[in-house]
Amino acid sequence: MALIDDIISRAKSNRQRIVLPESLEERTITAADKAIADGIAEIILIGNRDEILAKAASLGLENIGKATIIDPATSEKTQEYIQLLYELRKAKGMTPEQAEQLVRNNPLYFGCLIIKNGDADGQISGALSTTGETLRPALQIIKCAPGISCVSGAMLMITKTPQYGEDGVLVIGDVAVTPAPDAAQLAQIAVCTARTARSVGGFKEPRVAMLSFSTKGSAKHEVVDKVVEATRLAKELDPDINIDGELQADAALVPSVATKKAPGSEIAGRANTLVFPNLEVGNIAYKLVQRLGDAEAIGPILQGIARPVNDLSRGCSVDDIYKMVAITACQAMDAI
Repeated sequence: MALIDDIISRAKSNRQRIVLPESLEERTITAADKAIADGIAEIILIGNRDEILAKAASLGLENIGKATIIDPATSEKTQEYIQLLYELRKAKGMTPEQAEQLVRNNPLYFGCLIIKNGDADGQISGALSTTGETLRPALQIIKCAPGISCVSGAMLMITKTPQYGEDGVLVIGDVAVTPAPDAAQLAQIAVCTARTARSVGGFKEPRVAMLSFSTKGSAKHEVVDKVVEATRLAKELDPDINIDGELQADAALVPSVATKKAPGSEIAGRANTLVFPNLEVGNIAYKLVQRLGDAEAIGPILQGIARPVNDLSRGCSVDDIYKMVAITACQAMDAI
């Protein structure tokens, strides 16, 4: 079974409540209709019910009436969410009036409050909103997972090289969020990427390689030292993580190279989860593999938030949003 089919199957098996706050956006509501029809999630839309149903009718969509539609202007929980936001942010100077303004007028804030209150499991936005607009309410309301202080982005890479990773599938990070992580942040990225490999990639055993231009001391440099320290810290953060570093990419992936460069390593030559030393390397690497290796890249998948909140490209397709609903649902099943 192809990876995306497996992700959709897992989402169907345990349907999560996923908020789509950009409810009048054409691609979003079309993807919502398909997600409802296929039973991959319980869809929550935010906005005026009549407007949403009229938009669905104009597009010939038949399933939007089965969604949960919540209008901040009339919801019996709006006042509860206003108070919740105020309590969460009053120490940062937010007034009750500012909290009310955000809850009534910003569906991304409203959606995150639904999740914080235990009334939903995840959220997806970005077809109309910037990454900052997606992340801000998530970090202010839902906050990071325990032990995590930085958000990162993982990518699923589906390659045509079945001898590497899990039958050609690799999970890599960070490719989207934190430009220059220090050792502690890099350790967190490693732990989060392993969790994504398990929850979304379906890996029973994430095997994490901390990548560098050096393998086991073959080069000396402060950036190599950072990767070595991050590997140590990752093991402290999650003692169950199966991780090794520093490793060059070929030592991480190719058994014959691993036996020469990193003999005795349990990860070298068998890695299925790759952690890059910084965002610059990660972003360049995945795009090179995507274009030159004709690989499929799915993501980025945001990680490190206590409950899943994912960001779409404003150029996303209906299929991109549909897949992200399934991915977010799989994350939600394993969220702390």
